[in-house]
Amino acid sequence: MPHTKIIGWTGIACLVIILCITAGVSFGSSPIPAKTVWQIVGNQFVPDWFEPTWSPGRESIVWDVRFPRVVLAALVGAGLAVVGAVLQAVTRNPLADPHLLGVSSGGALGAIIALLHSGLIFGLVTVPLFAFAGALLATFAVMGVSRYAGAAADRLVLSGVAIAFVATALGNLAIFLADPRAAHTVIFWMLGGLGLAQWSHLLYPAIALFGSLAFLIVRSREINALAMGDETAATFGISVVRFRATLFVVTALLTGVMVAFSGAIGFVGLLVPHFVRLVFGSDNVRVIPISAVFGAVILVLADIVARTIMAPEDMPIGVVTGLVGGVTFILLLRRR
Repeated sequence: MPHTKIIGWTGIACLVIILCITAGVSFGSSPIPAKTVWQIVGNQFVPDWFEPTWSPGRESIVWDVRFPRVVLAALVGAGLAVVGAVLQAVTRNPLADPHLLGVSSGGALGAIIALLHSGLIFGLVTVPLFAFAGALLATFAVMGVSRYAGAAADRLVLSGVAIAFVATALGNLAIFLADPRAAHTVIFWMLGGLGLAQWSHLLYPAIALFGSLAFLIVRSREINALAMGDETAATFGISVVRFRATLFVVTALLTGVMVAFSGAIGFVGLLVPHFVRLVFGSDNVRVIPISAVFGAVILVLADIVARTIMAPEDMPIGVVTGLVGGVTFILLLRRR
């Protein structure tokens, strides 16, 4: 793709994300005009540029509550969509995604153990580390069970469902054995939610997303070769076993970090890559970065629905993505 087109599409993607973030911060139980939103944001960086015409309460809503939440939604949506795109290519299975393959359940199990049993022994990074470990163990457990049961593509999904059930059961056991007064905190990870977003927390998912995305984009042509089959990849000089294991580690890391801060959110990683391929083709050079943009946009829009449909109460975003994703998936099945 020519550099001018890349720059053009990048500009369009940034504009779309900015518009969605603006809508996400503006809409809610207490609507705030978009102009006021960006004046408040600008005032945080250059106080002398804008004369405050808004109340301290409105400023707190924009800067302390909604803006970090919307940014987290964009990061998580992008991360889950990228993971789904890579897993579908690597496993050559259109149903592969972090939720169906049990990776999200493994990450949630790790987060539950960190919160209820281990304590924050490594500080703020304890939950992401445990979530990454759980997601990585779940990933390799799925591959091991799939290899034991047979190499068919449907066996991979069935193995993922089985591991997801096991991880969920172990998570429920960890909750049962924990202090009942602390157990309510894990509802966040069981249902999916963004209400705990804070500026100090956003650094970790941002580093995980942009670091993983840069690696995957650089290696996207090798992912294309792997998607065409192990023999084809080997003819290009790719060490298939090592490269596939590396991709699993990267996707597990990305999933674990996202789950640690958002809970288990389904269907984003499954559906977004399919829509991208329908429009832009199957070349992962395009699919991976465009999936990141679409995933960010879709989860920001889902968060707007979650915050407004039962205002002033927040519906768990996992409920919204599950309902919309399930219906959309049924329509996809009918079409294809």
